[in-house]
Amino acid sequence: MEEAEPLLSSNSGNLPDDYGSQYRGLRDHSNSDAGEEDEVSIQQAVVFLEDAIEYRSINHRVDVQSLKLYRWYYSKLWQWGLGATIAVILSLAFLEKPSSLSRSSDPRVKALPWEPPCGVTESIEMLCLCVFILDFSVKSYLIGWHEFWKTKWLIGYIFVIVTSIIDWTLSLSMLCNETFRVRRVIRPFFLLQNSSLMKKTLKCLKRTVPEMASVILLLALHLCLFTMFGMLLFAKTENPKYNGEWENYFTDLPKSLSSLLVLLTTANNPDVMIPAYSLHRGYSIFFILFSVFGTYFLMNLITAIIYNQFRGYLLMSIQTSIYRRRLGIHAAFAVLSCQGQHSKSPTGTEENVQRETLLKVLEKMQMKSYYKETIIKKMPADSLIKGQTFQMLFDELDKDQIKEHPPKPEYHHYFLQRLQEISGHYFVTVLGNAVALANVMCICTVLVLDSEKAVTERDDYLEIINCVFILFYCLEMGLKIFTLGWKRYLSYKSNIFDGLSTILLLIIQIAIFSAYKLPLCRGKEKSHGFVPLWEMVRLINMLIVLRFLRIVVDIKVVYYVYAVLGIWLFQGVISPPTHKSLSNSSMEIISANVSMECGTYEQLEYWPNNFDDFASSLILLYNIMVVNNWHVFTEAFARYTTEWSKVYFVSWWLISSVVWVNLFIALILENFTYRWDHSHAFSVIDVERTAYQTSVQLMFREHVQQPTEDELMTSLQQHPYLHLRSQRANVL
Repeated sequence: MEEAEPLLSSNSGNLPDDYGSQYRGLRDHSNSDAGEEDEVSIQQAVVFLEDAIEYRSINHRVDVQSLKLYRWYYSKLWQWGLGATIAVILSLAFLEKPSSLSRSSDPRVKALPWEPPCGVTESIEMLCLCVFILDFSVKSYLIGWHEFWKTKWLIGYIFVIVTSIIDWTLSLSMLCNETFRVRRVIRPFFLLQNSSLMKKTLKCLKRTVPEMASVILLLALHLCLFTMFGMLLFAKTENPKYNGEWENYFTDLPKSLSSLLVLLTTANNPDVMIPAYSLHRGYSIFFILFSVFGTYFLMNLITAIIYNQFRGYLLMSIQTSIYRRRLGIHAAFAVLSCQGQHSKSPTGTEENVQRETLLKVLEKMQMKSYYKETIIKKMPADSLIKGQTFQMLFDELDKDQIKEHPPKPEYHHYFLQRLQEISGHYFVTVLGNAVALANVMCICTVLVLDSEKAVTERDDYLEIINCVFILFYCLEMGLKIFTLGWKRYLSYKSNIFDGLSTILLLIIQIAIFSAYKLPLCRGKEKSHGFVPLWEMVRLINMLIVLRFLRIVVDIKVVYYVYAVLGIWLFQGVISPPTHKSLSNSSMEIISANVSMECGTYEQLEYWPNNFDDFASSLILLYNIMVVNNWHVFTEAFARYTTEWSKVYFVSWWLISSVVWVNLFIALILENFTYRWDHSHAFSVIDVERTAYQTSVQLMFREHVQQPTEDELMTSLQQHPYLHLRSQRANVL
């Protein structure tokens, strides 16, 4: 279900009069014996607690068969299979026409790509659609028909499936010769529908766009006003010597808008102002005012708005997650405390859960062993567990596991103890990083000195230097293993990366010695081995540079849609100036000798950046997202098609560079703000421990309102399948 909607729907009008006052007496299985009813209660509690762990809604069927189906649906096997199916159907875009199976995307040298016969990708696609139909059927059954119509994502799910099947049928009827496939655009919905994170991102964008509208309108007004000022300021004159700015950037309205829009991203600065600035330095004021107000004020104002909306939605999302977890725990206690009269306290006024019953529940649950062991360890020795204690036990779910590394080995000899103490000192780690840095600097120095030499003409002194450093790396790895022991050494991911890199370097160096002897003893022949010497040395240098990374501190759906749209709109529109000549029964494409304007798509040889297939479309969209020289692409496609093509590229820039990047900045700011506040409130040790212990929900708990007892009671009373009878006092 969508988190933005009410978690539990109100349908009390369909319930009997005595419904909703009490937890005890549960289902409509009053004629069943106590043992079977207790087993059903345990199964329900298991599912409710698993829902609480995963922040899922408990608003689903709770009979025995449905619970089995529900647990199977959320099992790792089915979820992994569903994820693999989504990956497969999205990957079909690389194989379908136009195929991306070619070595290069440059149309001047690109060979005809291999395309699978008609029916191959369609068969795979139909298998995927069958999996989605099964997925939809199970989901719809588990929540029920009444709840189905309240879930927009499921309604959209069946619409996309039906549309895909219709389009698939049309494709086969046309023998796969159609150029427009609707189902390719809507395929990312399968990924969206199955990802709670992407759903939350879309909801955040939905909340952000109205707030951004006023600023975007102001930005558009700013752009239009300066465009008019620019066209008036740089109008065409009778003297061609003064028309440089007009000719290059302000010829007409579309070109003027494009020039200033690109200037807003600073991609054509200072090029756009050079012709006018060369005539008079005062013209620079126009461009500076435009950039200061547009780039540094309005664009950063958009960042502030997105950050504010992101923080608000993040807190709302956390509020929903906490509510779902509390409700799941509450429901589990309710069904367990209803197992007959023996669950009541001696006073008869408070509900309890038997300790043995909770142990049975934990045994059947799918949860991390760490949490299970912690809950059992903190479980009171009393035979009956009160509601408040029950809640406190499952509060451990809000805490992340603190990874404990195996202990260091203990040596009895004094010399070994001293060696362990010295080699385990922080200074040794600093020394190792310094040596790794020195190694990289040596490689850089030699590469600069030998940059004009071919690889076969370079001397062997770099190899000698690398041998010394590799010996040091082996010594460093040995000391770490001696100090930490094998188990503790391998418990650190950085040590695994470091150790594998060192072993690989040593193996390659030994292979070089075996094939080519020592550097000072070998002859001039350096390529008689299976792999040329310079290739092996180059591999060593790359591994050393990669190993240096040890000192570094430890939105694909829209891409997919825009790539498919780009193929539909711009496939094959840009063709390089070529002439064709036949030689050796093959087609050789040779670029024609034509003059090209400096700084254009053609002169910069951006030919591989096109929309001729899915893979090259993704690369082109990435290059535009980076912003640098993005105006070159927009101008080129506008020349080859129409000025309206800029709408496609500008919208992609707004979504990718403005919205996505600012969302990412908002996430960084939120995380930084939280850690900054806590670093001033606690000691360093407390902050480090909190980084391990605290989940996102616990981090923001002080800003989130906890659900009240009455709210939880009301939600359980409105559950469409969990029918409760007699009244009792506060549970938790």
